[in-house]
Amino acid sequence: MNHGILPIATPRETRRAMWRLLAAKPWRLALTVVTLLAASCCGLAGPAILGIMVNIAATGGEVPDLLWLALGLLAAGGAGALLGVAGQNMLARICEEALADLREEVFAAAVRKPLAELEKAGIGDVVARVSGDVEAVSEAISGVLPAFTGAAFTIAVTLLGLGVIDWRFAVAVLVAAPLQVFTLRWFLKRTAPIYRTVRITEADRTEQIIETVHGTPSVLALGLQDRHSDLVAAASRETIGHSLRGVNYLTRFYNRLNLAELIGLSAVLAMGFLLHAEGAVTIGAATAAALYFYRLFDPIGTVLGQFDELQKAAAGLGRMVGLTQDRAAEHGAALAGRPPSGPAAGIVLDSVTFAYPGQRPALKSVSLQVEPGESVAIVGTSGAGKTTLAKVIMGLEKIQDGCVLVGGIDATTAPAHELRERIAMVSQEVHVFSGTLAEDLRLAKPNATAGELLQALRAVGAAWVEALDDGLETSVGAGGHQPTPEQAQQLALARLMLKDPPIAVLDEATAEAGTGTATMLDRAAEAALAGRTSVVIAHRLSQAASADTVVVMDQGRIVESGSHAELLAGGGRYARLWDAWNSSLSRP
Repeated sequence: MNHGILPIATPRETRRAMWRLLAAKPWRLALTVVTLLAASCCGLAGPAILGIMVNIAATGGEVPDLLWLALGLLAAGGAGALLGVAGQNMLARICEEALADLREEVFAAAVRKPLAELEKAGIGDVVARVSGDVEAVSEAISGVLPAFTGAAFTIAVTLLGLGVIDWRFAVAVLVAAPLQVFTLRWFLKRTAPIYRTVRITEADRTEQIIETVHGTPSVLALGLQDRHSDLVAAASRETIGHSLRGVNYLTRFYNRLNLAELIGLSAVLAMGFLLHAEGAVTIGAATAAALYFYRLFDPIGTVLGQFDELQKAAAGLGRMVGLTQDRAAEHGAALAGRPPSGPAAGIVLDSVTFAYPGQRPALKSVSLQVEPGESVAIVGTSGAGKTTLAKVIMGLEKIQDGCVLVGGIDATTAPAHELRERIAMVSQEVHVFSGTLAEDLRLAKPNATAGELLQALRAVGAAWVEALDDGLETSVGAGGHQPTPEQAQQLALARLMLKDPPIAVLDEATAEAGTGTATMLDRAAEAALAGRTSVVIAHRLSQAASADTVVVMDQGRIVESGSHAELLAGGGRYARLWDAWNSSLSRP
């Protein structure tokens, strides 16, 4: 499995990212803190009132006084409960909104990642980060974090209350602190790596399941059901094994916490006995101090115990934030030795070198300039570097050397949204999104009218849409109308026209067309590219013949460049490709 291909944020990077999201709503965050603090103060009133009631009872006080104090105890308890629930809900809402913002950032970062990086990492890792990791963090935010925060406030305020009664009670409470701190550090040190590993192995399991489901026809045809079931089971067993190690540490963790509580309560009771014997505190004050510490059992257990869940959430959060770390862009910025400048609707490649990890360079010092409005066809044999060149121009791959300017900006370092405003791509593999035809097309132009949609469809020759019973409202994709490969290409070209970028790249977009539809799709492509700067990775040389400039590639280099007529007259590599192409067409 591909462990560690996609980055994981450091704890510092994770904290910084979450604080940035939380600090976007400072007043709501401040109000939440005040509410939780008020709830803790109301809770502090309970033991104090009980201590006063004990003193009144011990000295033979009046019953009405006890009744009033009892009403005050009920009021404090009720107010504390209401404020606690309100504060926890406020905190959960703020954090859920921050998580929603982070989820959008993660998804946006995922679709911006270079294709080679995503393919090497595996779709399972990406899916796990935007689903399983999000779910782990969401569970912590909705249940664990509010309880943890409320408990932390309660501990702080209660320790303050103990100090007000007599500072020596606070010292007695701290007798248990060394064991608690040691236990927590012991637990965190051993379980943090386990939870990170669990998140990774769960991603590997997801990857295995996805591969099995996608390859179901082959699995069934070759009788590999048992093998793939064993692979999924093995991935599950690995995850379970790591999880059980975490449970073992968790059990030992709680046992040590129980021992710390026993030590602390014994110290407080002993201190109360000594101070009362000396006449330093009343029996009511000693009772209140013991109740304060007893009241700390639950919040201390919550704070220390919830570190387990928080660690799991932190592991998922680190993976989510890590996906947003665009270290490749930082690398690209280091490569850019000069400020980006170039034609507003042109393309400039200057000595570009690119290699896939562990392979020889797919592009070797490639230099190319496409003027605004010019159409350039890239031709060459399989493996010449044509598709890699298209990905580099689109900013989908990060180069190792050189410079790529698209529409006047550096494709290596520019924000994805700025680059997408200037350039769009139609590839050989076209996806039709589930929904209606209108919704599919409006992905390119959300505010497009029905008339604009039909106009784009007619321009690319997709008259078949108007013949459908429901027209633009026809459901397509999973469970709906299934367009043919040629029709899917027409939809993709129509989306290109609706998006209307100044620059377009077609990566063998019509390569799969049969002889009966090739001409039709070529005309559709010409209509979609009209008036734009265009780069066409040409599968059929008939596409190259109509381009302004033909660029011939071989083994990652540009070996010829010129017009169709010039290259034919030159009698070089392109002329030989053209002769071979025409010969293949003339065969029966």
